[in-house]
Amino acid sequence: MYTVASIAELLDAYAPCSLAEQWDNVGLLVGDRDRSVGKVMTCLTITPSSAAEAIEQQADLIVAHHPLPFQPLRRLTTDSATGRLLLDLAAHRIAVYSPHTALDSAAEGINQSWAVGLKLTDIRPLIANDSVTGDNDEAVGSGRWGLVKAPGTLADMVARVKSFLAIDQVRVVGRDDQAVARVAVGCGSGGSLLDAASRLGCDCFVTGEANFHSCLEAEAAGIGLILAGHFASERFALERLAQYLTSELDGVDVWASRAERDPLRSV
Repeated sequence: MYTVASIAELLDAYAPCSLAEQWDNVGLLVGDRDRSVGKVMTCLTITPSSAAEAIEQQADLIVAHHPLPFQPLRRLTTDSATGRLLLDLAAHRIAVYSPHTALDSAAEGINQSWAVGLKLTDIRPLIANDSVTGDNDEAVGSGRWGLVKAPGTLADMVARVKSFLAIDQVRVVGRDDQAVARVAVGCGSGGSLLDAASRLGCDCFVTGEANFHSCLEAEAAGIGLILAGHFASERFALERLAQYLTSELDGVDVWASRAERDPLRSV
C-alpha cells in the first residue's frame, strides 16, 4: 500500500525539494500524509478543468508542476479561484504535491530532458545549485547548456525544438541562417537565464516565454532566441513523470491529465 507520504518521498528523491528556488513553494501542499493512494494524476497546472477531471476520476493525489497555492493565503474561501479549487479538492480528499523548480533543475528533470531531446552534448547547468552536496553536484542547477554535435543554423535548431515538443509553431528572435553551436535551454518563463547563457557564450537560447525586453536583449547580443510557449515547454515532462510513477508504483493508476490544454491559441 502506498500513502501520500511515501509517494511524496519518492518524488522528493526524483526531484529534491532542496533544488527549488528560494521563492518557490514545493513539496506536499495539501493533504493527509497517511491517506492511502490508489490513483495519481499529473498535470502542469491545477485549473477548473483538471481539478474536475481528478474529482471525476477519484484521484487521491495530484502532482501538479505549478504550485497551488503558490503565494501565502490569508484566507481560504470561495471568493477566489484558488480558494474554490483548494476547497473543492480538500472536500474530495485529494492531496496536492508540486515539484516545480525542483523538477526544472533536477538531474533528470525538465531542462535536462530538453537538452537531451535537442541532442546537445557536454550538457551542464547554466547556473549551478550551491545548496546541495554529493556526487551529482555538477548535474543539477538552473537551466542547461551544451554543444551541438554538428553546428548548424538557427533554423535547424527551430526544427529540432518543434520536432521534440511535437508543436507546429514557435516564436523566434534572430536570423534563420545565423550559426548555432552552443545552445542554452530553460523551461517555462526562462528570460531570467538569458544573461547566464550570454556569459557562457551561447549563441542560441531556447525557452518557453520571455518578455519583450529580453527579446531585445537577445537581439542586441546576437543570441538566437526560440520561444516554444510556456505550456509546450513543460507539459511533456508531466507526461514523462506519469510514466515514471507508473513504473515505480505497482498497482497504482497513474495518468497525465487528459483535460489539460494550453490556454493560448494562434488565430
